[in-house]
Amino acid sequence: MRTEELTAMALEKVDFDKYLLANAVGKRAEAIGNGVPNFLDIDTTDMKYADIALQEIAEGKITVSLEG
Repeated sequence: MRTEELTAMALEKVDFDKYLLANAVGKRAEAIGNGVPNFLDIDTTDMKYADIALQEIAEGKITVSLEG
């Protein structure tokens, strides 16, 4: 799936809050980079951490919430 399509799907999951999505992708990508396993059912060896995080959010594998 193309990045644009994944981004559109992920934006729907966070009520179209692009700043919340960017923050969530960054934090999740950092966690994956630090060794936390991802939740995708595909081979991710050639994927960037941010792409993995974006796809996890788009597929609903992880949820993003605004903590205040």
